[in-house]
Amino acid sequence: MKKRILAMMLASAMVAGIVGCGGSSDSKDTKEEIKTEETAKTDDAEETEIQVFIAASLNTVMTELAEEYNKEHPEVKITYNADSSGTLLTQIEEGYECDIFFSAAQKQMDQLEKDGLVVDGTRANVVNNQVVVVSLKDSGTKVTGLENLNEASSIALAGGSVPVGKYTRQTLVNLGTLNKVDDVSTITTQEISDALGGVEISEQDNVSKVLAAVVEGSCEVGTTYFSDTYGYEDKLDILQKVSYDLTGNVIYPIARVWNDEADEVQNKAADDFIKFITSDAAKAVFDSYYFDTNVE
Repeated sequence: MKKRILAMMLASAMVAGIVGCGGSSDSKDTKEEIKTEETAKTDDAEETEIQVFIAASLNTVMTELAEEYNKEHPEVKITYNADSSGTLLTQIEEGYECDIFFSAAQKQMDQLEKDGLVVDGTRANVVNNQVVVVSLKDSGTKVTGLENLNEASSIALAGGSVPVGKYTRQTLVNLGTLNKVDDVSTITTQEISDALGGVEISEQDNVSKVLAAVVEGSCEVGTTYFSDTYGYEDKLDILQKVSYDLTGNVIYPIARVWNDEADEVQNKAADDFIKFITSDAAKAVFDSYYFDTNVE
């Protein structure tokens, strides 16, 4: 009798053990199935490419942000076209294929919106920047800022259609160096040179070329953005950070552009990339490159 009871107990234990192992196996299989489905979703994501037109001063930070975005979205190829915001605006108006415009000033985005080329509801302010006066480290320049810019032997300055050139002109107007005009962008390089006593000015197409002219020693001083000094701390002296009272805010807006050649997948990728650029994760990256993300 005892042997029979013992045999029954052993049989029950074996059944329980089999059921328990079966449950564990099912759980493991389920997890692996979910993981496989997630991997399949990533692998099955349709590949696409988006054309992103960015102000030249954004080139470095946006390169890192594209790498971060591609960690989660390897199926999206991000192609940048970096130049002055004025040049980019002209290209878009002329029909260049573009999905996203990231401008260094509101003026160009406002014009694009007037042209009916901005997709409604996609425009957002991303960062603020600050105009700075720079020279080569230990250059011995007498210039301390825009107030005594006339003491420079040569100046690298962006053209009036380039946002940093416009902000520099606005500051010189506010300081009384230049006469007031309806549109400071129309003030020519020659007019600025004359107002500064004939100082030599090398006009540049975008902010990156201004920076290069100073770093290479072609010009004694130049006006660029604080963010552009990132990586050049050992080569440049920042002579002045120009206050927003003089330049106004240097806001960078972003928006999706109407692209007749884009399909639904491409448009969706462009919207998602803008969402990423305006995220808290992206703000941390912008902050590390000397941009001010405290904007509305």
